[in-house]
Amino acid sequence: MARLTIHIAAILMLFAILSGCDPITRHKVLSTVFDGVPTLPPPEEICTQYADTKLTEYKEELAGAKKAAEAGDVSKGSVHQPYEEKKCDNCHDKNKDDGLVRPAKQLCLMCHKGFFKAHFEHGPAAVGDCLSCHVPHNSAYTTLLKVDRKDICNLCHKEQRAALGLHTKVAERKMACADCHDPHYGTTPFFLK
Repeated sequence: MARLTIHIAAILMLFAILSGCDPITRHKVLSTVFDGVPTLPPPEEICTQYADTKLTEYKEELAGAKKAAEAGDVSKGSVHQPYEEKKCDNCHDKNKDDGLVRPAKQLCLMCHKGFFKAHFEHGPAAVGDCLSCHVPHNSAYTTLLKVDRKDICNLCHKEQRAALGLHTKVAERKMACADCHDPHYGTTPFFLK
């Protein structure tokens, strides 16, 4: 009987190891096999540290953009119309913990409806992460960008470009990526215009 128990335990351990590194799957296996396995935290707490880090980065970027807007020529910058008109309640709800009327990933699409018109969508735009590139209130740069239009793509895209020679020539001419690529969506791969 003890030998059978050892075999079963070994098979279960092997199954647990083979189930991969996914914490939810691992928890399912462990809680099925063993009693007393602690429950997983609620989904909103799983990535709390990540969310806190992103919120801190966002606040720093927003403060930098605000400072740049105050120091720079506002006529060259941009201001979000509801912010300029002091219609804070369009986006903000002081009665909610996050202070927003909708989750951040859905907020921009409340007004910017029918935004996507093509088969290929840029990752951040496709998941509603508009704040990857834009700030919500005002910016020293056009279209509420975090940084200048010619530098915005370099915030995320650090990889070596395909067609490196062409991209080098384009960079030498101080062209922005958006001169050739649509930053939100496109009908061709790489969002070529």
